[in-house]
Amino acid sequence: MSDSPMANPQRGSASQRGESFVESLSAYSRFHRAQHWSGTFGEFLRTVIPNNSRQLARTSHEYLWDMLNWYGRPDANGNGPGETAGAKELFKRELYGIDEPLGRVVDYFKASAAGSDVGRRLLLLLGPPSGGKSTMAILLKRGLEEYSLTDEGAMYALQGSPMHESPLNLIPASLRAEFRDTYGVEIRGELSPWARDRLEREFEGDFLRMPVERVFLSEASRVGVGTYAPHDPTTADLADLVGSVDLSKVAQFGDEGDPRAWSWSGAVYAASRGVLEMIEILKVKREFLYLLLTLTQEKNVKVSRFPLIYLDETILAHTNLAEFHKFLQEKENEALLDRMVIVRVPYTLSYNEEARIYTKLVSAAPAFRDVHLDPHALRLASVFAVLTRLIKPEREGLDLSKKVRLYAGEAVEGFAESEVTRLRSEAPEEGLTGVSPRFIVNSISNAITRSDKKSLTSMEVLLALKDSIENDARMDAKAKKLWIDYLVLARKDFYNRWVKEDVHRALFASFEDEAQQLLDKYLDEVEASLDHREVTDPITGESRPADERFLRSVEDKIKVSDSGKLTFRQEVVRKAMVAYKAHEKFTLNSHSRMREAIEQYLFEERRDVLRLVTSAARPDDEARKKISAVQERLTGEYGYDEHSAKEALSYVTTLLAQE
Repeated sequence: MSDSPMANPQRGSASQRGESFVESLSAYSRFHRAQHWSGTFGEFLRTVIPNNSRQLARTSHEYLWDMLNWYGRPDANGNGPGETAGAKELFKRELYGIDEPLGRVVDYFKASAAGSDVGRRLLLLLGPPSGGKSTMAILLKRGLEEYSLTDEGAMYALQGSPMHESPLNLIPASLRAEFRDTYGVEIRGELSPWARDRLEREFEGDFLRMPVERVFLSEASRVGVGTYAPHDPTTADLADLVGSVDLSKVAQFGDEGDPRAWSWSGAVYAASRGVLEMIEILKVKREFLYLLLTLTQEKNVKVSRFPLIYLDETILAHTNLAEFHKFLQEKENEALLDRMVIVRVPYTLSYNEEARIYTKLVSAAPAFRDVHLDPHALRLASVFAVLTRLIKPEREGLDLSKKVRLYAGEAVEGFAESEVTRLRSEAPEEGLTGVSPRFIVNSISNAITRSDKKSLTSMEVLLALKDSIENDARMDAKAKKLWIDYLVLARKDFYNRWVKEDVHRALFASFEDEAQQLLDKYLDEVEASLDHREVTDPITGESRPADERFLRSVEDKIKVSDSGKLTFRQEVVRKAMVAYKAHEKFTLNSHSRMREAIEQYLFEERRDVLRLVTSAARPDDEARKKISAVQERLTGEYGYDEHSAKEALSYVTTLLAQE
């Protein structure tokens, strides 16, 4: 998107940006230039193990937990978000507004790494489509790949092993207690049939000669990262997970039980020591689920011709609500559910976070590259999206618009910030249904494709969403009407306020100074009122009581009731005192509700001037200059372009005419 503040466009010439990118690539290469190593197991014990025993004996869950903390590590000055918060940093790069589900995922890895029974459970992400489940899995896989390139994430394996199994598995059971006493770590793995066969056949059982190498996790190379996506459940073959006899090699080796005649291409082998992503897991046959859950719980799989095969990997699965509800209806699945840790991943209920999702999506879409979106277009679409995900409140004085604002962290008269937690607990299903981010972005993309302009306004976005709803064959007439009503609600309760504020600020260049003066006056009058003392009138110089009429005219703009005015005023004074003690000035940004009240007060005072300037059919030179100045400020300071600035002025004119 060009010139849009939400798109955060790059500055400088193409050559400068290119040079900057090359520098970024060079820095990345230097940072991730991993040290390759190979040698015998004897050399590995002498040169690698002594200083890295704990690191090299990690389970998959421990490795994943260390990787998450590596991303959230403190900076050079020792500043960091803390362990649990830091572990979310990997996800927070691309996932917005689902902090609670991310926290539960992080808690799963933390508990698993600590050795609790949680590590013997399959992690299942459950939620609506386009809610972030797949992205979470992708980020985990990318994180593992990048971490394995670092010194902290160094991983070693038996050279050539299809399961890239730990070299420590070579140590005989009778010597493992001595190894633990020497290096302080426990060996928990067992050699695979493939490794046992090679050890006996090529090295005559001398495990010190067995070759070892450093490996780097990679989904493309099938090392430590595996993915399984079910096709037709009726034809799905378990061999996709655990492999099968390779008939082309049976003739060569003469025995179907020879490990060399087995195809080790199954997804569980690729994911060994890392993570296996199971897409739409509940669509697979029950035998698949039992195999995966046994693997998670017992860390082994059983296939024909071989004893139990030890595999240590983390299984991350995800599915949609429809499949989950179908799964719940079958009683025989209860035992399977007991062996899963289920984390709900709903849509975000904060329209600000939802707008960040759209910004990310449109920034990556070619259709938006040369298109300007006005500053409220994505926020307005996000308000509509959140409305479709909410349950209508039954509490007195609370409507959907107020609920949207509360969930976005905005102050709402009559409701404390703590109410948000209570509201969420009263409606745990919120966010599991409603419009998806993909639906919104597709609608806007269609509007851009049909338009001959390189600019899209908020109102045009609403029309695009209305068109998509009306033409959606999946929705019945009742659902369509409800969603269109939400579009109207988003426009009336949110966009109208936003666009009027923009035009008002653009019209009055001295707005910030005037607003601060009004705030100072309000504070002086409030302090006098609370202390029951008089103030000196700045014009007459005479003493007078606090101007209660002025105070109430400001407070009425944000609907502070007469019974609630004392509490509100005490809160304002308290925040002003906090700023004063910190040697800071109490400004409009210090109190969001006071800012809103002052802005509305100024707007009401100058409504007639605004109406005159914007509605003149044939404006004179003075009015024309003011209109031009407003448009210039809208484009230069508030994120509009010429087209959207004209539309905003026209729309505000219509609103004023109706008032």
